[in-house]
Amino acid sequence: MSRERAHYRRPQDGQEYEEELEQIRRYEDFTTIDWIQDSIIERNRRIRDADKARTAYRGVHGEITPAWVWAQCWKLLTAGESWFMITLVGIFIGVNAAFIAIVTEWLSDIKMGYCVEGWWLNQQFCCWEVESKGEFCPSWHPWSTITPIRWSVYVAFAGMFAFVAAHLVRTMAKYAAGSGISEIKCILAGFIMQGFLGFATFFIKSLTLPLVIASGLSVGKEGPSVHVACCIGAIVASWFQRFSRSESKMREIITAASAAGVAVAFGSPIGGVLFSIEEMSHIFSIKTMWRSFVCALVATFTLSVMNPFRTGKLVLFQVTYSRSWHFFEIIFFVILGIFGGLYGAFMVKFNMQVAAFRRKHLANHGVAEAVILAILTAIVGYPNRFLRIDMTEMMSILFRECEGGGDYDNLCQLSAQWPMVNSLLLASFIRMGLVVISYGSKVPAGIFVPSMAIGATFGRMVGIIVKSIYRAYPQSGMFAVCDPDIPCITPGTYAFLGAAAALSGVMRITVTVVVVMFELTGALTYILPTMMVILVTKAVGDFIGTRGIAEEAIRFNGYPILDQVDHSSDVAVSEVMKKDLTILYASGMTVNDVEAVLTSTDVKGFPIVASKSSRALSGYIGRTELRYVLDKAQHMGDVTPETPCSFSRQASDQEDFVLSGITSGSALGAEEEVAVELLETTASNDVLKVWPWVNQTPLTVSPRLPLEIVMQLFKRMGPRVILVEEQGSLKGLVTVKDVLRFSVTEKSEGDQQLWDVGEFEAILEVMWNWAVETANTSLEWCRRMTRRR
Repeated sequence: MSRERAHYRRPQDGQEYEEELEQIRRYEDFTTIDWIQDSIIERNRRIRDADKARTAYRGVHGEITPAWVWAQCWKLLTAGESWFMITLVGIFIGVNAAFIAIVTEWLSDIKMGYCVEGWWLNQQFCCWEVESKGEFCPSWHPWSTITPIRWSVYVAFAGMFAFVAAHLVRTMAKYAAGSGISEIKCILAGFIMQGFLGFATFFIKSLTLPLVIASGLSVGKEGPSVHVACCIGAIVASWFQRFSRSESKMREIITAASAAGVAVAFGSPIGGVLFSIEEMSHIFSIKTMWRSFVCALVATFTLSVMNPFRTGKLVLFQVTYSRSWHFFEIIFFVILGIFGGLYGAFMVKFNMQVAAFRRKHLANHGVAEAVILAILTAIVGYPNRFLRIDMTEMMSILFRECEGGGDYDNLCQLSAQWPMVNSLLLASFIRMGLVVISYGSKVPAGIFVPSMAIGATFGRMVGIIVKSIYRAYPQSGMFAVCDPDIPCITPGTYAFLGAAAALSGVMRITVTVVVVMFELTGALTYILPTMMVILVTKAVGDFIGTRGIAEEAIRFNGYPILDQVDHSSDVAVSEVMKKDLTILYASGMTVNDVEAVLTSTDVKGFPIVASKSSRALSGYIGRTELRYVLDKAQHMGDVTPETPCSFSRQASDQEDFVLSGITSGSALGAEEEVAVELLETTASNDVLKVWPWVNQTPLTVSPRLPLEIVMQLFKRMGPRVILVEEQGSLKGLVTVKDVLRFSVTEKSEGDQQLWDVGEFEAILEVMWNWAVETANTSLEWCRRMTRRR
């Protein structure tokens, strides 16, 4: 079984194997960032700016002038530019989060009824003066007092919301579908996806996200909120030249924006920063952490000022606990941790199989799929009190203490505890199935809150059972520490810990979950139970061998990003490298020869060797830089097709006053006027000197170096290409895509999974074939009946 698709396929025949390889070839159109090249370009710009600052605006004899003073003031303003931009990004993210929260709540309520005092008011604002939610509110009218009609309206609204959202995504912004976290992880690692963080994606995702949540689909808004926040970060950063021209600086802002996205989604600024470190960032620096902190702080503060729920809470399920926990409860906390690990493994395994089925059969039916799923969810969920309401509202109910207004629909009544246990258990498993088939559909869809909702219902069920045991056996030695005057068991805390376990199990994040849960409750006493639950969840997930669902989505889609745990033992880089290379010669080539090479190939760069008789490596030049130099030089009129090209520095260049101060590669990233000025010196009828744009110190390795070490170089240094040389002679080159292609084609007999895969996909395949056959039979029967008439 191939390494790349081990999770999703049975042993393949030839055709299926070719389809597997095609998943890697699909992304050959995309490019990756060369982080080393980007660092060289940024260094060159910094040196030129420093030289300009030292010499500009001074007088003839170096005296200070008003222009020089203004230049220094401008330098100070530039130094604060990044913090101003981060603040701006945070404000926009906070405002957008408030807009999404307000619209989502109104759309969720409109399915149930309307406010006679104003159609734009949701149920909370319409019944503002009503103290208890169960109390009659004269201003809020349900659509009907007849249950079947009320149910029909509920289902109709759900289908309509899903249709509008899916249609907008399909027609206006295909990248607005899904969570977006997997793709952002790849983008932060250097993968380029044009338009994924563009304005159209931001606008459509912000518009459709409330519709999707209100439709009742078992998906969440927290993952898409991170994508929307990153879109805002990329859009704002593009307004500033300093960031728009630097890929590394742009990704620092995107990382900070992802932290702010989690911060406003959970009301957890520190948790957002930790999320950007633990889950999103490929390489994290202290400077990026501070920017993430400021961006998350500003976004959270903005959301707090706007106060979308008018309760002072940043999210609906914020809660506080007045009681502590007891050591005997650790036994039940461990059960919640085991559930979280098993849930994560179940969800990842079967959701990936649904994704494989979706890609095979439903790729062109995204709108119909979303509508059917929304109607199915509404039909199945309406009879259950915990599936009928919004997931965030449900969690806010389940998290509460019974003494703090948490007796929703007799949730805390002793007489109803066993029917309530049945309802909670049913809600857990039904929602689990709905999340499996809904996450990944062609609408904005996250998995954070659905997973937390599943964990909350299961945890509350466990809490009710533990409380019933205490009531039945209050004199038991296990409960000896309980004070009879104070409630011993708080079922809401079990819901809270169950939500943490499920989120950690499916995303495989640990520290972030602990901090997010702490910031949600503000209860220092529950940090230790949360840590224990997360530890057990992680242990179960590690034992089963589960990856986070974001990592599995990356592997499933074949994105060119190296796995953090991939190993290729006893394989040398010489077995993976490309040996048939398109190369340039340091001397002996004309402009016409170089043009012919560019025309005949589409590679991203060219190794440069000393001559046709020698393979001694001289350097490396990117296709973009070479194309730019040729076009500019020919446009200036000093170069003809027969003009020789020089890719290496000559001894005579040291005697030239201008060229003597220029190092190899120093022209990379030069501004237009600097590049033109340099070309005026290097371009002539006699020779076109290209060496200022050549990197004469590319990253090289020996052909005997293990591939595993080369993978580490790609992960930690981020080059686009690594040249392979032996004793100075060029032997080949290797890219990230070469390594990924090798990983796909390599047969690994020992790479067996804990479970055989494909069972659920096979069931879906049978159901699909049956549905298609039934539809065809029905159509044929209708045709025959029509002909008879």
